[in-house]
Amino acid sequence: MAKSIDISDLDIYYGDFLAVEGVSMSVRARSVTAFIGPSGCGKSTLLRSLNRMHEVTPGARVDGKVVIDGQELYDPMIDPVEVRRQIGMVFQRPNPFPTMSIYENVLAGSRLNSRKLKKSEADDIVERSLKHANLWSEVKDRLGKPGMGLSGGQQQRLCIARAIAVEPQVLLMDEPCSALDPISTSAIEDLIHELKTDYTIVIVTHNMQQAARVSEDTAFFNLAGAGKPGRLIEFNPTKKIFSNPDEPATEAYISGRFG
Repeated sequence: MAKSIDISDLDIYYGDFLAVEGVSMSVRARSVTAFIGPSGCGKSTLLRSLNRMHEVTPGARVDGKVVIDGQELYDPMIDPVEVRRQIGMVFQRPNPFPTMSIYENVLAGSRLNSRKLKKSEADDIVERSLKHANLWSEVKDRLGKPGMGLSGGQQQRLCIARAIAVEPQVLLMDEPCSALDPISTSAIEDLIHELKTDYTIVIVTHNMQQAARVSEDTAFFNLAGAGKPGRLIEFNPTKKIFSNPDEPATEAYISGRFG
């Protein structure tokens, strides 16, 4: 079941460097929230903190809270591996596992979770996930072929199928269309619209039109200056952000006057 995310006074560090400062916001369940802002303002860092993936970087840490339906993700008793199972991630560039078939790529997360799957159960997971990612009809007759043999857009949908195969509650997407052509981008955007009925989705994008097309809410981040931490400048419904933002800096960025 999709979950809401409540972020309170979140500071994100890499060693002694404060990368993101004082973020507080609530992400609604079963909706798409877009993170926008200039490069280096902490969008992807914040995104990775939502499923504790930033912790793979030595010295990375957070102060503050990230709560999903009452569960504090940074509670010392919480297993970060379980957090990452509940909150899936799709990266900027499609990254199918190169030595695996399409079939095994979809099942990679389930295998990693040490689940012993019957053949019939594995078949069901693969078919369900590929159908949910709108890829089944294109690959059902070549499931044993390498995932790397697919087109870029198909590879990204395969990565989405892999992410949703373990039935997460939240799906994070870090510029999922930046390496894709317009036709593949349109396919991914259509898929995002379909997935939000079952998942809470947060997407980082530099494409203003994409943010306007796919999201219900938009968060604009900016830097106070060189070497300064990224900060949340404005968080509002997307229609308001793109038509009548509260902050002059938001309007300046969206209109292309900076960034």
